[in-house]
Amino acid sequence: MNRLLTVLCVPLVAAGVLAASASAAMAVTVRPDPAYRQQPFEGWGSSLAWMAEATGGYPDAVRTKLADLVFGADGLNLNIARFNIGGGNAPDVPAYLRPGGAVPGWWKAPAGTTRADKDWWTPGDPAEFDAAADPNQRWWVDRIKNRVTKWEAFSNSPPYFQTVSGYVSGGFSATDEQLRPDKIGDFTAYLAQVVRTLERAHGIRFSSVNPLNEPNTSYWKTTLGADGNPTGGRQEGAHIGPSVQSQLIPAMAAALPGKVVSAPDETNPDIFAADWNGWSSPARAAAGRLNVHTYGTGNRPIPRDIAKGASKPLWMSEVGGSWLDRQDFTSMDPGLGLAGQITDDLRLLEPSAWVSWQPIEDYDNMKPGGESAAGMNWGEIQVPFGCTTSDCPIRTNTKFDTMRNFTHYIRPGDRLIASDDTASTAAMRGEALSSVVHVNSGTAEQDVTLDLTGFGCVRPGSSVTPVVTDVTGALKRGKPVRVTSARATLRVPARSVTTFLVDGVSSTAAGTGLGSGKPVTFTGVQSGKSLSAEGGSLVQRTTDPAAAAQRWTLTDRTGRYGNRDRFTVTNVGTGQVLSTAGGAVTPAPAGTTGAAAQWTLSTTGDGTWTFVNAADGQLLDVTGESREDGARIGLYRPTNGPNQRWQAVTR
Repeated sequence: MNRLLTVLCVPLVAAGVLAASASAAMAVTVRPDPAYRQQPFEGWGSSLAWMAEATGGYPDAVRTKLADLVFGADGLNLNIARFNIGGGNAPDVPAYLRPGGAVPGWWKAPAGTTRADKDWWTPGDPAEFDAAADPNQRWWVDRIKNRVTKWEAFSNSPPYFQTVSGYVSGGFSATDEQLRPDKIGDFTAYLAQVVRTLERAHGIRFSSVNPLNEPNTSYWKTTLGADGNPTGGRQEGAHIGPSVQSQLIPAMAAALPGKVVSAPDETNPDIFAADWNGWSSPARAAAGRLNVHTYGTGNRPIPRDIAKGASKPLWMSEVGGSWLDRQDFTSMDPGLGLAGQITDDLRLLEPSAWVSWQPIEDYDNMKPGGESAAGMNWGEIQVPFGCTTSDCPIRTNTKFDTMRNFTHYIRPGDRLIASDDTASTAAMRGEALSSVVHVNSGTAEQDVTLDLTGFGCVRPGSSVTPVVTDVTGALKRGKPVRVTSARATLRVPARSVTTFLVDGVSSTAAGTGLGSGKPVTFTGVQSGKSLSAEGGSLVQRTTDPAAAAQRWTLTDRTGRYGNRDRFTVTNVGTGQVLSTAGGAVTPAPAGTTGAAAQWTLSTTGDGTWTFVNAADGQLLDVTGESREDGARIGLYRPTNGPNQRWQAVTR
């Protein structure tokens, strides 16, 4: 006989927490906020070059194990792969790129072709196209294609014959334009031909293509020796400034209709913003997704708000690092460093995907005497790139372990949500809170209390199970702890990363979030003064909690609880709606709901917000960074300045 089971939610009331143990430890409270949800997460990924180029020809047992460590369910469990379309140097150029860095080009040069011959290639000519190129990286494609749900193609440099210098490692000056302006169409045709060839040959489909990699930097320079051959420039790279990017991006979109063109894959948020601000309107329109790297970590909210203002998805498409000044496979330092990087990227950028540069690095290049005299610790997995035997040693470090605390438990389709703790990442699966990843970088144990009062449903028997990685082991599952009065406290070790698996907690509590209808005062982080509607304009004014002109209600016009929802912002005193006209902030009549009167609000979980206008992508900004009473409020592009951030207080 079947029975209908009714699941009851426990009313959420403040009460004492469940003690983790009798002994003292540092107390930390983590409050996930389901009223601010990021877009569905697309997943975790990796670029294939250089690791696939270096290892795809290894003995089968070795390369299979490596592929499983990166993309397998017990390994890093990645589901996104970025295929590197190599440019390739001229046939007469001797080898000088780093191991794995000499990614083959997809062209066939006539006999006797040299670096001086730069005008021989014809787009679409099968005699000049090598459809069998790059067998090592393509071995990886076949091995992982049933695990990869999203493919992106990207380029570090055009082929040598489409560059100004004639080399794929950059110009002779690192800031000179490297892509020949007369070859932009040929370059995009080359990339399109490779993409179509790979799709037909391997039965995969690229969802996106990116013709750029850290283009507006001074990284890429070729140095020639006395014999005229390169001595410097160890990898493919090309300086391409915003003006040429503006020509290249629409050309790429035209060459591959139906594919998303992503760009600019810039090295850090600030140069990303410089690229975007230098793009033409057609280039901005042609870019279907924005990609940024976080080798520089400052100002991550700028790409976040640029992407929201442009209504485009955003990926953190590359980062890697050592987080330790020596090669080391036991210290928690690199594991904690990577975990902190992931946590901050997800919180501050709000990307829909997080992509590693190279999970596999060259053990010989990382050891003392290699690339650095003291040794380095890049990659989660290290293997000698000169391996030729089936017993090739494979080593993992603690980055491999701590990354799995994220990639095993935050899955594609989950939605990351705000948290008031900068060391924690929370995720929902559907309406249920599924996991919270907490990084304890300190030297003391912590009693971590999950405050779940933001959720409307806590079933009887709800529990939290810890999965701990520290110096004693990886992904160690502990005993479940019951949720009591919407709270659970668990002790985590010092210098650890813990994933809390939550069962039985769901739904957003009623009356929470900025769209709840409750009046809110917004106080400037820089000035300490509040937004006030006065005399038909918007100013900052000394805060007066009783002043109706300083109180606002928000109405969600496009969704519910999403980090890209658009709100109308209505003044309690005047009934007018916050809007824009002619590049200025202006009040509009009650009931106005057009794009100029809609705002997307962003937060890092610290209680402060930015306002992104839906019509022009600019932010609410105190003009001239003024701290004066009565200073005008205007619009300006995202800067991450304190004059663009506002503390929200419900009145």
